[in-house]
Amino acid sequence: MPLEKRRPRRARHVRDPIINVRTPLREGGSALFAGMRESYTVGIGALPVPLSTRPMEARLVGELPHEPGWQFEPKWDGFRCLAFRAGDEVELRAKSGKTLSRYFPEVVAMLGAIAPQHFVVDGELTIPIGDTLSFDALQARLHPAESRVRKLAAETPAIFILFDCLMTADEVSLLDASLMDRRVALEDFFDSSHQKAALKLTPYTRDYREAQRWLNQAGGALDGVVAKRLDGLYQPGERAMLKFKRMRTADCVVGGFRYEQGSREVGSLLLGLYNEEGKLDHVGFTSSIANAERKTLTRRLEALIAKPGFSGSAPGGPSRWNTERSAEWEPLRPELVVEVRYDHVTAKRFRHGTRLIRWRPDKAPERCTFDQMEYKAKPAKLVAKTLGRPPVPSHGR
Repeated sequence: MPLEKRRPRRARHVRDPIINVRTPLREGGSALFAGMRESYTVGIGALPVPLSTRPMEARLVGELPHEPGWQFEPKWDGFRCLAFRAGDEVELRAKSGKTLSRYFPEVVAMLGAIAPQHFVVDGELTIPIGDTLSFDALQARLHPAESRVRKLAAETPAIFILFDCLMTADEVSLLDASLMDRRVALEDFFDSSHQKAALKLTPYTRDYREAQRWLNQAGGALDGVVAKRLDGLYQPGERAMLKFKRMRTADCVVGGFRYEQGSREVGSLLLGLYNEEGKLDHVGFTSSIANAERKTLTRRLEALIAKPGFSGSAPGGPSRWNTERSAEWEPLRPELVVEVRYDHVTAKRFRHGTRLIRWRPDKAPERCTFDQMEYKAKPAKLVAKTLGRPPVPSHGR
């Protein structure tokens, strides 16, 4: 089934916070971004949608909603980003509120050169490498050296996939507008940008069955599917959307553990898999341990403390992702096996913390190898279409 082309009904008016009048989202069929007001606020910090605005987030669910009234969109595997522009000023903000501008200078330059001079949009920064999207390339951008960042920006330029509009070109805040109205504004923004190379518009469907087909056909090319209420407002920082992700499981050796901060009870288990050389590599952690089990589990783990724990790559200390993490950890004899649930693998490691499903006393530790890990699949037709590239035929693994 092709993606929906029908434009949503123009229904609501929104209040312009600058001139305090109610302005229709469309008048006489003219586009929101076709006409500009003669006067604007001064500076990016004075926009009606402040720089401190956090992206609306999604709550993980076990299945997508079936009832009418929902819009489904691909969940892209990149860096979530709000982009602000006021005249010559452009700012990229991460979900954490920190700036991303210095790490993606090519995106800042692109957004500073398009026709709309005042806007706030929500989207995902991604980097296409060959015929797929590379999260490793995104991580490489978070480098302290500006020369290195600019070199990478030239070699592997990022794109910005749009999926929401928070403020129009004439500085009308859309935080209190419905998703249907915001989608109209987003399409107007995209059309007026005349930038189709580095700026992409996310597709959507309102058909539950089509969203399921995306998931079934995408393999690892999509991070999942997001569901948004058609009448829903934009709620900064709130988990007002739903997300469904394809989760996978793996059996891992417990090669070590960390004590909980400020405690002598276990806080997390350090997970490992055996590589082709027969060495145990650290691949991630799980901290989803029931409080009632921590005391007993700590005694069990302490009885197994022995070096080296990991005979291959070992856990590190604080990083640019987690500066509060302790560098101290306790090595264990590789005798315990757990089954965990994970979402992504990046550079042969679980990108996020995993969820402990069960202990596997029946599984031999040496059978816990990298063979069971699922890596990124080639992009599905949906991904290729969004990137403006021909789909790659799937021949299986």
